[in-house]
Amino acid sequence: MTDIYQQLVQAGIISEERILHSEQATSAYGKTTFSQPIHLDAAVKVVNSNEVSKLIKLANTLSFHLYPVSSSKNWGYGSVSDFATDNPKVVLDLSLMNQIYPTDKELGLITIEPGVTQQQLYDYLEQHHWSYMTPVTGAGPNCSIVANALERGYGITPRTDHFEAVTALKAVLPHPELCEQQYHSPISSLDHSDTDFIDKTYKWKLGPYLDGLMTQSNLGVVTQMTIRLGRKPKAFTAFYLRCFDEDNFAPLTQGIRDILRDLEGIVGSINLMDKRRLVSMVADNPNGTAHQVMTDQQVNTLARQNNVPNWLIVGSVYGEPGVVKAAKKVIRSRLKGLGQLLYSDSLLLNIARQVTDRVSIGPLKDIKKQLSSLELGMQIMLGQPNQVALPLAYWRTGKVEPGKSLLPDQDGCGLLWYAPLIPMHSDKMRAFVEFIRTTTPQFGIEPLITFTNLKHDCVDSTIPIVFNLKDSESREQAHQCLSTLVEEGLKQGFVPYRMNIHQQQKLLTKTQQHWQTVDKIKQALDPNNVLSPGRYNP
Repeated sequence: MTDIYQQLVQAGIISEERILHSEQATSAYGKTTFSQPIHLDAAVKVVNSNEVSKLIKLANTLSFHLYPVSSSKNWGYGSVSDFATDNPKVVLDLSLMNQIYPTDKELGLITIEPGVTQQQLYDYLEQHHWSYMTPVTGAGPNCSIVANALERGYGITPRTDHFEAVTALKAVLPHPELCEQQYHSPISSLDHSDTDFIDKTYKWKLGPYLDGLMTQSNLGVVTQMTIRLGRKPKAFTAFYLRCFDEDNFAPLTQGIRDILRDLEGIVGSINLMDKRRLVSMVADNPNGTAHQVMTDQQVNTLARQNNVPNWLIVGSVYGEPGVVKAAKKVIRSRLKGLGQLLYSDSLLLNIARQVTDRVSIGPLKDIKKQLSSLELGMQIMLGQPNQVALPLAYWRTGKVEPGKSLLPDQDGCGLLWYAPLIPMHSDKMRAFVEFIRTTTPQFGIEPLITFTNLKHDCVDSTIPIVFNLKDSESREQAHQCLSTLVEEGLKQGFVPYRMNIHQQQKLLTKTQQHWQTVDKIKQALDPNNVLSPGRYNP
């Protein structure tokens, strides 16, 4: 194989210090949370769209593949495909493209490049006194805003659907005749003013809507994105319902459905977590790094010690003070009799905070730990990124060091995700719970269940498959578990909305008309298959 590193250096497009040779590239970008490192031949760090265009043109000439990454932190799904090819694999690192452009501070429109992280955008909005929130996720402060939107991800702030909040984008297409200029909407071309404001505020443009082709695909390299931010609310409260009665599951889910339907636009997404998932958040794994599931006795003991319920509802309310006050009454009525309901602005929680701030020994120490988790969760709801969700990846690798920046792939964590969509019906959700609780233990995987309710008619469940990556048997069991969950789940109507790089090659069928259409589009836009072969394109 030709030494692509030397060819990239000789091309003179990128300065040599921003080109990584094979060993460096594999170490920096080839690690995943579910496999041996993927071999890479080189990596390049670009600083602007002009360099992206030149590299794509060079890739067409020299026949190498480019794999764009924004922050390369797509933990549990993978950033670089392990697609089999004889051509060199080169990572296109966009993390240095991290400029922020204030489109309209008053209206909450902001334009960002792919390297902008949650923390960077949050800091910018705070420093420049924007009255808007960062669209955060549980992936943490160091993850790209653009990448999450392009994966059609979501969060718990009012703008839950992150691609829905995207109003405009620019991209470099992989076709050798189209790559020298950036793709942008026809509205931008028609607008002869010097603001480009209409393009950046109106999502649907003119003619066929092509921006969506850039999501979950390998059809272009997005270099700029405008997003509509959610405004900081004048009033806010988080609500928590602690249910200790497993028999209340059906009315719990019905209550969540009614709240989302009746308070749409006021209540953000609602999470529903089971006892094992909650135990994993507040206690250390009693089995250490062993590939085994906690016994019911272990779970119940840890639950009693930490006062953990069978199910916990976590939601948020945003709006004018009077609206929030009225919404709290509606929520109370919908969840009446189902458990202990608390609001973050309640007198009880405020007293608990004051007491544990002064005294933190014995049982109060455990209460303080739980209150700390609640506070971090509220920060997420208000658009402030943190690492509250990341320790989950370390459940079978040992304790997390306080204050450490968590990087699950670099730290050798084993993590895969099963993320199906489920009808918002209590019987289907109960069937799903039983399906997870009976299936994952067969493979030594802890059944940790979270439902994220975005709309009143459909719910997503994120099931983390956490294992010891260093142990080959554990790794094999984890992959078998995920395969079984997907295959058996599809028979029950549980369909994933995201797939990891292995699943995309295994499960997406070339003969289906949808993927045949995608392939035709791919051939038209990328005739030499230079851009991320194998990514959502069987």
